[in-house]
Amino acid sequence: MKAFAELYTEIDESNRTNDKVAALARFFASASPADAMWAVYFLIGRKPKQLVGTRKLREWAAEEAGVTSWLFDESYDAVGDLSEAIALLLPPPTATSDRSLCEWVEEVLLPLKSQADHEQKARILEAWRSMDGTQRFVWNKLLSGAFRVGVSSLLVTRALAKVSGIEPAVVAHRLMGDWQPTPEFFTRLVAAEAEDADLSRPYPFSLAYALEDGPEPLGNPAHWQAEWKWDGIRSQVIHRRGEVFVWSRGEELVTDRYPELSALASMLPDGTVIDGEILPWKDGAPLPFAQLQRRIGRKTLGKKILAEVPVVLVGYDLIEHEGQDVRSRPLEWRREMLVEIVSAVNRPTLRLSPLVEGASWDALAEQRSHSREIQAEGLMLKRIGSPYKAGRQKGDWWKWKVNPFTIDAVLTAAQRGSGKRASLYTDYTFSLWDQGRLVPIAKAYSGLTDEEIGRVDRFVRKHMIDKFGPVRTVHPELVFELGFEGIQESSRHKSGVAVRFPRILRWRVDKKAADADTLDRLKALLPVKSKTRVGQDEFQLEFTAEESDASGNENGSPSE
Repeated sequence: MKAFAELYTEIDESNRTNDKVAALARFFASASPADAMWAVYFLIGRKPKQLVGTRKLREWAAEEAGVTSWLFDESYDAVGDLSEAIALLLPPPTATSDRSLCEWVEEVLLPLKSQADHEQKARILEAWRSMDGTQRFVWNKLLSGAFRVGVSSLLVTRALAKVSGIEPAVVAHRLMGDWQPTPEFFTRLVAAEAEDADLSRPYPFSLAYALEDGPEPLGNPAHWQAEWKWDGIRSQVIHRRGEVFVWSRGEELVTDRYPELSALASMLPDGTVIDGEILPWKDGAPLPFAQLQRRIGRKTLGKKILAEVPVVLVGYDLIEHEGQDVRSRPLEWRREMLVEIVSAVNRPTLRLSPLVEGASWDALAEQRSHSREIQAEGLMLKRIGSPYKAGRQKGDWWKWKVNPFTIDAVLTAAQRGSGKRASLYTDYTFSLWDQGRLVPIAKAYSGLTDEEIGRVDRFVRKHMIDKFGPVRTVHPELVFELGFEGIQESSRHKSGVAVRFPRILRWRVDKKAADADTLDRLKALLPVKSKTRVGQDEFQLEFTAEESDASGNENGSPSE
């Protein structure tokens, strides 16, 4: 545990990627397979559910520290992070422990789930009394299910590849899917030669970077394949040895949630893996993402919801063909094979991602301008001849998204962030005017510089009106321009609408609260229902003149 806590500190205090990879590699080289595997498990973002309630941890920590509940709450409020507050308040350790990370996790942490309160308390106090401050902090993060540190799966993969001498793509593939953090799995993970016999295992998804300044620097558009960037759930559909698996990009096995795709996958040739997008699809066109959300998270799917929100797989790429990994083959070859498979299967639940034709960037820009009319977010640009790479790597794949919707909103509430921002107010609630009052419409926490965050934090502290748990309401004075990708009607929100992926674009220091936009202005951006249909290999627009004008206005910026 000590070595893992030291690794956490070294990573957390470094801003250099190479230093983080080096620290990870040193840890993996010296750790036992059991400790190394649990470290990998936590570092790539996997974790058990919260095993002990926050209220219990606060009560037991306050009692152990000999402080009243109000003093603990004030300390927690000052620090902003529960794990850190507990680590700082607890008295010095009265014992030491040489337990490894694996022993702490398997013998103490995981058994807490089935223990009575008095047993949980005894084991947690025992842990606190035998750990120093850094170990306590990391332990508390594991206890509360809030463990995270500044490394990505890609950096962990690079470190493991450095230690083992295996290609990073191979390590990344072995880390995909449903596995248990055991010493045996770690041994297979770093073995030079190992049979990857897990039939269900997906491949690391190939991800794209966003184009910042338009596509012209990419050169000749003839060297690029353009497709729609759909707004659904990125997934891989697998058919191996008669078994079927559907994985989401978040490495969640969702086979049972999409029975339409389970039936489809069994019709694919054996040894096939298709990368695509799960989309809600009805009457020849995609439905808004909000409709798909009606199915996400449901434990049971009745006939009604299956009929109202059927789904399809829009196939992007073929990454396994006849049981062979074909990611290194050129894009156009993979596309040709995918076309053959889609044609042979000939089922409406499997659709080929249509190519978007354009002899020039201007022509493609014109096509892109219609994205929202077909529930797309823009275009994907993929270099002809490119392989299917693991993760997000610059060069071959780019996303050319449409400009976001924008609105000027008033900051009306804030709460502290997490991690390095735990002592700063960085999570904001924004509101719009509606008949003389401000109505909350979105929460956002990204888009400001560190200097701006500091200024907003000072404003919040000086202009608080009320407290609601961790939330602080403030005087409505600051105005910010928000960007978001989509908007839908919503009966769950007081405003009547829900925006998708809100973020701060800029601080409107030139505006006063009275100059912010209205709720009616936001609702004017709601999509206009059209007759758009998306064909198997092309999309057709069938607008009346009136509908075309409405759609054109929809894509404009409200600040213009």
